[in-house]
Amino acid sequence: MEKLIVYTDGGCSGNPGPGGWGCVIVDGADETRLSGGLAHTTNNQMELTAAIKALETICLNDKWNKRHVEVFSDSQYVKNGITSWIKKWKVNGWMTANRKPVLNRELWIALDNAYNKLDVEWNWVKGHAGVKYNEICDQLCKMEMGKF
Repeated sequence: MEKLIVYTDGGCSGNPGPGGWGCVIVDGADETRLSGGLAHTTNNQMELTAAIKALETICLNDKWNKRHVEVFSDSQYVKNGITSWIKKWKVNGWMTANRKPVLNRELWIALDNAYNKLDVEWNWVKGHAGVKYNEICDQLCKMEMGKF
């Protein structure tokens, strides 16, 4: 069974400000593009939302939800948060190492819930470096930001 490839991106104009997220799910030759946005948000919230929407979509698709998923994000925040930091946050009652509440807790919980239902491998990709699907995700973000 072929793996799924997922690219995600999020951004906003101003931080906070109007924001957008985009993701592309690549299944062989087929591409599924998803996007959305909010009038008032942060860059990190949009980065998280892109990953959440991609994984939740895969969870709901019987053709996809048993396959290995490779996620590519240009956000170290998302990649490191879900693969490393979240373990300590949970143990510490959703507090950071500095004893402050974890920002975007609800989004982290949603991402963790979807992530734990799938076989996911996380990868970081340099943003704005000509990577085809990362560039498409960036265009989706900008399109959504333009709606506000």
